[in-house]
Amino acid sequence: MFEDAHAFSSFAVNDTGRAKEFYGTTLGLRLSEESMAGHTLLTLRLAGGGTVLVYPKENHTPASFTVLNFPVDDIDRAVDELGRRGVTFERYPGFHQDEKGIARDGGPRIAWFTDPAGNVLSVLQAG
Repeated sequence: MFEDAHAFSSFAVNDTGRAKEFYGTTLGLRLSEESMAGHTLLTLRLAGGGTVLVYPKENHTPASFTVLNFPVDDIDRAVDELGRRGVTFERYPGFHQDEKGIARDGGPRIAWFTDPAGNVLSVLQAG
């Protein structure tokens, strides 16, 4: 039924202006914006042709799970660069994370951070 569908993901933020700055400038993603019913919608354009819709929600509650994962070749380099861009890495109970905030045990090396709306994102390196 959906084998040829071009699906996309989406999540809410409380301020699309701050989201545009974060995703476009801090993370360096390509994005576009459009107005619909008086609201600004952002479309994040990901490598490989994927897209993610970011929409405003007045009573936004941040997602309690990771909404976007960014695979990287070198997690230490990615974490260092994001830190230089003002990103702060989260610490979660139950995960042994080093001084950079990277969990290196029991799966892919991963570090979590949040967008200005509090949604959880990660950079991860398999292997």
